Amino acid sequence: MKIKKKDRVIVLAGKDKGKIGEVKAVLPSENRVVVSGVNMVARHTRPSQANPQGGIVRREAAIHASNVAHVDPKGNKATRVGYKIEKDRKVRVARRSGEVID
Repeated sequence: MKIKKKDRVIVLAGKDKGKIGEVKAVLPSENRVVVSGVNMVARHTRPSQANPQGGIVRREAAIHASNVAHVDPKGNKATRVGYKIEKDRKVRVARRSGEVID
């Protein structure tokens, strides 16, 4: 999976299409990612010592990795990711502009 934590991605499909956010978590076994501010769901929580009030909590749910794409550092548009060897290091490169992502 070419998407990593803290990457800036844009949503390509679904109810949040066009939104840009930062990846909070990557779930490679499920091929899903959690993006901040995207795919918000309501979770009903029972009162506990940590949360004595309980109630409805809104939080991000995972979205399939095929529905997000990297954001080009230059143009704020979706881009594919390639790899390049620079100074004996393998780095990720935005295909649209050639800009290094890492």
